[in-house]
Amino acid sequence: QVQLVESGGGLVQAGGSLRLSCAASGRTFSSYPMGWFRQAPGKEREFVATINWSGATTYYADSVKGRFTISRDNAKNTLSLQMNSLKSEDTAVYYCAAGPRGREADYWGQGTQVTVSS
Repeated sequence: QVQLVESGGGLVQAGGSLRLSCAASGRTFSSYPMGWFRQAPGKEREFVATINWSGATTYYADSVKGRFTISRDNAKNTLSLQMNSLKSEDTAVYYCAAGPRGREADYWGQGTQVTVSS
């Protein structure tokens, strides 16, 4: 069992930055690949980024590549998403996920709202 709690969302102007964090409970955090997803109003949930168990391999959606960076600290059971050069289209609820598979995952956080004003 893994419990995930996101933080760090908020309101930011276009071009600004935010850093999302996800605190995980449970001793098995380091064994899970982790991911960030987002869901904008009226749209389906979409993949943002994933990272393997060691942090050595990362993947990004084309829409965020070069602007977002996913990272993890297994010693602190923490997943992060650094978001730079934010755009209005990045506005969404962002979810932390353990064991992502396509659009699904083994465990989900409750989500944190990110709003980018233009």
